[in-house]
Amino acid sequence: MDMPIGPITMLAIYIVCWWVVLFAILPLGMNQADQERPTDGGQWGAPVQPQLKRKFLTTSWVALIVWLVVMALVYIGWMPLPDLSPPGG
Repeated sequence: MDMPIGPITMLAIYIVCWWVVLFAILPLGMNQADQERPTDGGQWGAPVQPQLKRKFLTTSWVALIVWLVVMALVYIGWMPLPDLSPPGG
């Protein structure tokens, strides 16, 4: 049994998973209770240490796990994708 989708579609699904996971991971570890009010004109809601590199790495491996689950569901047929090819093609 072949995979019902191509590699470009798989990549697109991974990118969508990555962005969704990124927005779930971004607020983790942010605590404004310890922050003092900025006096230099800085944004009050901006974290002092955003740790973006760590969050991007975490996002990448969590998105890979989510993507593998989605690909497994597509492969076994529990999440069928519509056939978008033109008729007669």
